[in-house]
Amino acid sequence: MNAPALPKLGSMTAQKWRDFLINNGIYIVIFFIIAIIVISEPGFISIAVFRNILTQSSVRLILAFGVGGIIILQGTDLSLGRLVGFAAVISASLLQRADYASRFYPDLPALPLFVPLIIAMLVMALFSGINGWVVARFKIHPFLATLGMMITVYGILSIYFASGAPGPQPIGGYDDRYTEAVVGETLGVPNLVIYAAIVSALVWVLWNKTTFGKNLYAVGGNPEAAEVSGVNVTHTIVWVYILAGFLYGIGGFLEAARIGSANNGTGFGYELDAIAACVVGGISFSGGIGKVSGAIAGVLMFTIISYGMTFMGLDQYYQYIIKGVIIVVAVALDNQKYLKKT
Repeated sequence: MNAPALPKLGSMTAQKWRDFLINNGIYIVIFFIIAIIVISEPGFISIAVFRNILTQSSVRLILAFGVGGIIILQGTDLSLGRLVGFAAVISASLLQRADYASRFYPDLPALPLFVPLIIAMLVMALFSGINGWVVARFKIHPFLATLGMMITVYGILSIYFASGAPGPQPIGGYDDRYTEAVVGETLGVPNLVIYAAIVSALVWVLWNKTTFGKNLYAVGGNPEAAEVSGVNVTHTIVWVYILAGFLYGIGGFLEAARIGSANNGTGFGYELDAIAACVVGGISFSGGIGKVSGAIAGVLMFTIISYGMTFMGLDQYYQYIIKGVIIVVAVALDNQKYLKKT
């Protein structure tokens, strides 16, 4: 993300200053907050902190790519958090150690790691695909469609979570292969960062170098014009949601191992962080606008702020207030950009 070029005072009219603040105001606010953190806690600038920020950003970035495609379609996805939680519980229940006393499936043999991952991805893609089909087929607003799915998935997830042999209790005791594959390192680089980089590259290619990507931006920008141009709008919308489901499945698989346990509350509120990061990163609810680099920037900025406020010892309740203000400012400025264009 390139730093905004500051206008010269003498040469700028009031309108140009207004445009500059609309286009870059959220970045100025965020950089100001980061500057306060660094000044207050100089130890925040360190290699260890940088590694932790990258690691914490990794799963969030994968989830942001999922909902980012939906936002480009002028939509949203409130079911993201529950789908991630469901994927986490499925992965955790299938990848416990054979000698763990409270196994979800006491007689289940050790599975290859890719099997639970694929199961989680397919199940989440199914639910998310249903979201897309309902939105495309019945023209229901994505907010309402995904709200209904969020509630439905939470019910199904809770039933599944309570059905294990030990009853409804946090699922832990993971197979060492699972833990090492997720939270381990390769050549000194955290595996989570590597996975996020791979997903970033794949999403960039998909959004920028394929017919699917072109259709995504066309439908998001103007679905009526896209349909007249021969784009199958329903097909595109459904597949964007299916792709999001795949990414939620990957995110849930990684998140369960990252935090060390999973339950029916895992993933609560994740949708808000992912949506906020996308909006801050320039993926617009106006539709047809958004870049992979923007999602990366948004996730990193939010993670830096969250980690920095925790580093300062700031109470979590104040963190919620600051995050909420950032989200409102980002959406307000985005709406101003849209109104200006129209």
